[in-house]
Parts: sequence; C-alpha cells; structure tokens
Amino acid sequence: MSEIKFEKLEHIATLAETSGGYTLEVNLVSWNDKEAKVDIRRWDPQGNPKKGIALSTTEALEAAEAILQKVNF
Repeated sequence: MSEIKFEKLEHIATLAETSGGYTLEVNLVSWNDKEAKVDIRRWDPQGNPKKGIALSTTEALEAAEAILQKVNF
C-alpha cells in the first residue's frame, strides 16, 4: 500500500483540544499532491492526521451556509 502524502498549506482554526493533546482543526490541506481542500479532522500530538473530512471550497461554503441557516444566524 502506498504512503498517503499530505501538506498543511494553511491553518484556519483549532476547534477543540483534548487533555491528551489531540486537536480538532480546520486547515487547507493538499492530499497526495492534489488541489487543496478545506479539511476538518483530528490530529494527534505528533501531527499525524486521524479521522476527518475534506471538502472542496464550494462544499465548505454550502455546509457553512446550511449550518448558519439551521441555527438561525
């Protein structure tokens, strides 16, 4: 199995941090040398990615709009 490559291009926000040092972050990440995506995922204290989701810019904007409408902002 080939190694998965990733590059954090821009840190947008840290949404949460556990006592064990895991963080939930929003970043722009390029996976396997492809176009960067808006990436929401947990990272371990060593900077290794865990479970998460990568969205295109359009998908991220649509998700943000849907959330804001749902919570009446």
